[in-house]
Amino acid sequence: MFEDKKVAFYTLGCKLNFTETSSIVAELLQLGFRKAMKDEVADVCIINTCTVTDSADKKCRQAIHKIVRRNPDAYIIVVGCYAQLKSKEIKAIAGVDLVLGANDKFKIPFILQTEGLVSDAVICSDTKCLTPFYSSSSADDRTRHFLKVQDGCDYFCSYCTIPFARGRSRNGKISDLVESANKIAQAGGKEIVLTGVNIGDFGKSTGETFFDLIKALDEVEGIERFRISSIEPNLLTDEIIDFVAGSKRFAPHFHIPLQSGSDAVLKLMRRRYDTALFAKKIDKIKSIMPNAFIGVDVIVGMRGETNEFFDEAYNFIKGLNVSQLHVFSYSERAQTQALKIEPKVTMEEKKLRSKLLLELSNVKLRNFYNGQLNSSHLVIWESTKHASNMCGFTENYVKVVAPYDAKKINSIQQVLLNSLDETDVKELKVKVK
Repeated sequence: MFEDKKVAFYTLGCKLNFTETSSIVAELLQLGFRKAMKDEVADVCIINTCTVTDSADKKCRQAIHKIVRRNPDAYIIVVGCYAQLKSKEIKAIAGVDLVLGANDKFKIPFILQTEGLVSDAVICSDTKCLTPFYSSSSADDRTRHFLKVQDGCDYFCSYCTIPFARGRSRNGKISDLVESANKIAQAGGKEIVLTGVNIGDFGKSTGETFFDLIKALDEVEGIERFRISSIEPNLLTDEIIDFVAGSKRFAPHFHIPLQSGSDAVLKLMRRRYDTALFAKKIDKIKSIMPNAFIGVDVIVGMRGETNEFFDEAYNFIKGLNVSQLHVFSYSERAQTQALKIEPKVTMEEKKLRSKLLLELSNVKLRNFYNGQLNSSHLVIWESTKHASNMCGFTENYVKVVAPYDAKKINSIQQVLLNSLDETDVKELKVKVK
């Protein structure tokens, strides 16, 4: 039916979006579509969108306009979180044919088979009623795969629209996810990153727990390494930390959203923990996994974040034994409770606070990397070539660089971390021989 029809895919936003796009691609290829080459004009274009910030919305609109210009006769489908929340806004863009919400994007193969290339349609299911969980997985290269285990969120933090865009928390069955992991192993994958919106909340729709999931996945033969993506500090139990420390396959690598180091701001954000709990989790991890990599999300410029609150947050974060900060500027989102909070932080102040935290992050990452020098680690080498070098990651997420050797791709090598690579000012890496 669709033999030799060319389809192009564009994904914005998080790894979860990329994972979902990959699964949709696989289904369409089975229907006879083929991927459009880089310079080819596509017959169908699918744009998977993000709406986490105003900047993300703007990038989505720019991408849509650009893709319509490049593919003037193509059938344009816009899907995802931005499509869910701003469907009418997107449908008003000239050239857009079909708009599908966050869960509705998985219906693309069915819609194309049963209704064909319908025009002027908008399908966005009410997120309050979303119950199906659509499993997906993807590979960003020949080594690291992303496995979606959970979707949606029940937390309704005051600054966030994700529950409105993706609906309530739901997840796959452990048995199905283990089967997916086995298929990735059979395909040659070495590493799997568990992804979702709030993965620590896993089990709401199946009566299972995230701890049950990681125990089951730890038994999957052929996968060398599992990584846990972002997990809420209040859901990162001591039981999970202890298990990772003694597991066969789970890496000593944690990504934990803090969002603010001020208890007053955490309350404004409607987060479900305080700084004392967060510090306790970091101390617990480092006490049994001293070489663990810990990445931390931080939001600056939240409404109500006074200079005093920011100073308090900065000093708290400075004292944390973490490896890297992922810094985001607060962005006002419609429908959120944060819009009622005063005072409002200026853009100039947001930029200043972001700069200070990014500088602190650079210091922490360099200190962590220096602390790993002259130690031996296992690296999984990736396929991407950077000039004459190749890169890989240790189990504790140190990015290493070595002379390119195609034979090493997707292999595991014991290496000695020799010295910091100072050739790239944008990214810190460690040299190995």
